[in-house]
Amino acid sequence: MLGEPEIRRIARAVLGASRADQTEVEVFANDSALTRFANNYIHQNVEQSDVDVRVRAVIGQKIGVASTNDVSDDALARVAARAYELARHQRENEDFRSLPRPQPVPHADAFVERTARCGPEERAAVVGQICDASARAALTAAGAYHTTAQEFAVANSLGVWAYHRQTQADINTVVMSGTSSGYAARASKDAADLDGEAVAQEAVDVALRGVNPRAVEPGEYEVLLSPYAAVDLLDFFSYLSFSALPFIEKRSFMSGRIGEKVMGGNISIWDDGLSPDTIAEPFDYEGVPKQRVDLIDHGVARGVVWDSYLAGKQGGGARSTGHALPAGVTFGPIPMNMFMATGDATPDDMVRSIKRGLLVTRFWYTRTVHPLNVVVTGMTRDGTFLVEGGKVVGPVRNMRFTQGYVEALNHVDAVGRDAMLLLGDIGGGVRRIPALKVAKWNFTGVSEM
Repeated sequence: MLGEPEIRRIARAVLGASRADQTEVEVFANDSALTRFANNYIHQNVEQSDVDVRVRAVIGQKIGVASTNDVSDDALARVAARAYELARHQRENEDFRSLPRPQPVPHADAFVERTARCGPEERAAVVGQICDASARAALTAAGAYHTTAQEFAVANSLGVWAYHRQTQADINTVVMSGTSSGYAARASKDAADLDGEAVAQEAVDVALRGVNPRAVEPGEYEVLLSPYAAVDLLDFFSYLSFSALPFIEKRSFMSGRIGEKVMGGNISIWDDGLSPDTIAEPFDYEGVPKQRVDLIDHGVARGVVWDSYLAGKQGGGARSTGHALPAGVTFGPIPMNMFMATGDATPDDMVRSIKRGLLVTRFWYTRTVHPLNVVVTGMTRDGTFLVEGGKVVGPVRNMRFTQGYVEALNHVDAVGRDAMLLLGDIGGGVRRIPALKVAKWNFTGVSEM
């Protein structure tokens, strides 16, 4: 961790050396550590400290981006010059208006000292609980426990200055027998929230219940999606649907439908980087304060997230919502702290409501089939079970599905009353998501496992 005074020095050195009309500096400082385990023992422990300085230089409407991890004065002057030279050789970007001007940035409490100081012994103790529980059950565990302490700052020549620090701890494991597997994961800003025994119990229980699965015929089934599976829906919506880029390019199902009902009335989705129920981030990679954005409100399309570039391109009163990605990334703005509203159903309630269907622990290898309608294909994994007459009757082989995610959220019969904080697999960020009971889900094939 460099500390705010040192990061200010870095930013001032770049801004002072730049000859561009406008200049932006992003500074990322990161101390991270990872403990990996497999076959019920730890096989790797690594730590890394790094700093990344990213410079965006603007000459008229020409933009150049350069980066370095050398924070000496000479290196900072060179990266400023390199960004300037790159900008000189670019074409004019007619849609660019300006870098953002300063706005008040709220404070967000996302740093926990014990997470920042979490060492290999602390991680090993938690991992040991998982490996010991797996070995006692004659199973094999693999996974990883990751901790990080990060600092991030944005400054520009128009007066923007924003600084934030945060911590994150996350763990995941797959526990396997010869014919089954179980999965569990946790994420928090506070390493003390990660309970190795609870993670182990969850994964071991699913693996033991999943032994010797049988095949069921493909077709349309009721499904109960655990949060590990349901989070995949938010991941795909985040970049296919809820970003201003596909929205203005009419590649999102939200395009032209703001104010219309697009999902079931029991579905509300929003993004809120300042919520205490997430790993808070008070501003984006342009230094613009984050706003809560209601994306879907009781099934009605309400809005998408914006950065300053696309807001300027769109015009008509569009404004950045504080969701820009780092300079040079052309992915468009992304909701990074997504939530889905909880309901009032318990897992047992949702199982009892299923006449014949599947309980799905997790999806994997999911890929887009039709971006506009968010049709996705993929596989179940780490615990798929047949439910008949309101009871889980046994494990089944993994199934391939092809399903429209928007369509699925138009047929949600029940929403779990509890939500989990999970890492996003697409576009990064974190999601807080409950379990979902969906009336119909289209399975197209059966795996050998």
